[in-house]
Amino acid sequence: MEAATDFTMWGMFAHATIPVQFVMILLIIASVWCWAVIVDKWVQYRKARAEARVFDEAFWSGNPLDELFDRIGATPKGPSEKIFAAGMLEWRRSHRQDGGLIAGATARIDRSMDVAIAKETERLQRGLTVLATVGSSAPFIGLLGTVMGIMNAFIEIAEQQNTNLAVVAPGIAEALLATGLGLMAAIPAVIYYNKFSADADRVVSGYEAFADEFATILSRQLDS
Repeated sequence: MEAATDFTMWGMFAHATIPVQFVMILLIIASVWCWAVIVDKWVQYRKARAEARVFDEAFWSGNPLDELFDRIGATPKGPSEKIFAAGMLEWRRSHRQDGGLIAGATARIDRSMDVAIAKETERLQRGLTVLATVGSSAPFIGLLGTVMGIMNAFIEIAEQQNTNLAVVAPGIAEALLATGLGLMAAIPAVIYYNKFSADADRVVSGYEAFADEFATILSRQLDS
């Protein structure tokens, strides 16, 4: 009886049936997983934007591109550097021994940068499916726990032959806790999924714009 009147979250969890407890644990794990993804993506996008700003300053500083490429080296660190390095590497490979260019250099340079952009896009979007999945499914999982909890409450009422509020309230509270946990997992997941999707689109658009500008610069050199 003491456990039934304990309306703390732990008390309601402890009094719930095993299936409802399983649902609650699942939702808590999903919520923790979502927040881990949110923190990771927040840091990742912040670093990507900072790295893009630093690289843009170096790229448009007026220094020779070969010098910038040599400074970056064969193992570029940031996404912008990787895209630039992919284009420059193909640019150098397209030169013959006599200094001439192998036919189709422009198309190969574009493809190389497109592949690098695709890899960075996949890396930026990795983990967003977790937020989308939790955001869409957590309320229904919580509702499932609520339905099972209410069924258990009605079974207790039938067994005790008592519709007193003191008998009904604990079971209903435990059932609604599952819905609350589902919403607590789903709401941040949906909000940050939308935010990070928009952030990823903006970052990728910046990469694509840079690749187009870089390809234009190289095509000018080809024409000259």
